[in-house]
Amino acid sequence: MKSWLLHGPRDLRLEERPRPEPGPGEIVLRVLSCGICRTDLHEVLGEIPLPVLPIVPGHQIVGEVAEVGRGAARFRINDRAGVPWLHHACGGCGHCRTGRENLCDGARFAGLHAEGGFAEFHRVHEAFAHPLPSDRDPVLLAPLLCGGAIGYRAYRIAGLTEGPRTVGLWGFGSSAHQLLQIAKAKGHTVFVFTRGDRHRGLALALGADWAGPPGEAPPAPLDAGIVFAPVGALMIEGLKALKKGGRMVSAGIHMDDLPTFPYRLLWEERTLTSVANVTRQDVADLLAVASGMDLNVEVERFAFEELPRALERLEMGEVRGSAVLLAP
Repeated sequence: MKSWLLHGPRDLRLEERPRPEPGPGEIVLRVLSCGICRTDLHEVLGEIPLPVLPIVPGHQIVGEVAEVGRGAARFRINDRAGVPWLHHACGGCGHCRTGRENLCDGARFAGLHAEGGFAEFHRVHEAFAHPLPSDRDPVLLAPLLCGGAIGYRAYRIAGLTEGPRTVGLWGFGSSAHQLLQIAKAKGHTVFVFTRGDRHRGLALALGADWAGPPGEAPPAPLDAGIVFAPVGALMIEGLKALKKGGRMVSAGIHMDDLPTFPYRLLWEERTLTSVANVTRQDVADLLAVASGMDLNVEVERFAFEELPRALERLEMGEVRGSAVLLAP
């Protein structure tokens, strides 16, 4: 099968690999589309450790069940299924037993420890695959599996509930453009901070109450802020804009160092925190929310052979919404 293999930083090669065979409880998907996440870019650039090399990246996988292993019963041949970042968790540790499998020390992630979705086929245990509707464009489903899910987890970690709250979003890519619409549907005021007129225009078109460049003061103090860009200084910029008791959340797997800041910015029960990965429940909840509203998932489609160009556009901040790789 055709596969994109990462051999090391900036060493991504299109190669032929054997098609995977399902083990007990596993399914093999024929990949229909795979979202291209900023985490994939961090891997390719060598900005996060690579425990397995070579590895097939990609973790927003939409496919059809092509083969079912012994004992697997959740899916049938030709069922639509999705695979997110979390590819396996032990199920028995304290984190797993308390609904925090995203923090499991034995967790394995698609495209990092297990081969991901930038390939013709993908193998996964059925317990870590998500049923998806077969009547929707698989390209529009792919960004929900990580961009949507991590944004929704960050929203909940920020302590937001439905009603008139004021939220700031820093960076406006795959996650933020989905979360903006969810937050507006829940009655929030949303301010977007992002570089470039094109991204600010998209934010306003999707319902943002204000959009401006990073560094500009928001029109009103924030109840919460979420940073999607990998820039530590934005966490402190947001901290300055928080109300008393407000919370700043970093939604990325990689971020450069936070600069020092005076304690008075943190005082009055303001909080800095992070989101680490997602649980299966996060993905299921996001899929349910998305199916219950008219979520406009903006995508740029890339042919399978165009993955390097897609990653380059993502690195340059040129992708409008989400980047999605098509099936070979």
